[in-house]
Amino acid sequence: MADTAVLVIDMLNAYRHPDADQLTGSVAEIIDPLSDLIEDARQRDGVDVVYVNDNHGDFTGDWDDVVRGALDGARPDLVEPILPSPGCLRLTKVRHSAFYSTQLHYLLTQLGTRRVVLTGQVTEQCVLYTALDAYVRHYDVVVPRDAVAHIDAGLGEAACQMMQRNMKADIVAAADCLP
Repeated sequence: MADTAVLVIDMLNAYRHPDADQLTGSVAEIIDPLSDLIEDARQRDGVDVVYVNDNHGDFTGDWDDVVRGALDGARPDLVEPILPSPGCLRLTKVRHSAFYSTQLHYLLTQLGTRRVVLTGQVTEQCVLYTALDAYVRHYDVVVPRDAVAHIDAGLGEAACQMMQRNMKADIVAAADCLP
């Protein structure tokens, strides 16, 4: 059973939304550390990688549609390095938190997860709300600062401070977050 799960949140993105220009610069900065973290996690016993991605309001599509939409989007260069491997653990979500109306808590319980490493986008939105939901479910929360992307740098920093103070999250570098 895995003790740790790396959650890759909302990284499959077409970047065709009003704040995409603000977001893509930050995403470009996290791609290398995030890609390295995902690869490292895949190689370790006791660590699962779980992709949780917004379905962007498409309730007729499946996981392959989410991936294809991201690859056909405005910035496939930000998607290709972190693509899920075949057969990976994956869930779609409809709102900010990766836990909201998803099977994530059930999945993590079945895996024996006690510690979640939150990566992806957006720090001040989906990552923050996922951290709160993880905390209230008694998971240990880890946020690698260099593997989460923000729209607004100030709000991203404030979100990290809130996660650290209010949710007891460990804010660390991606290279230091796995056991």
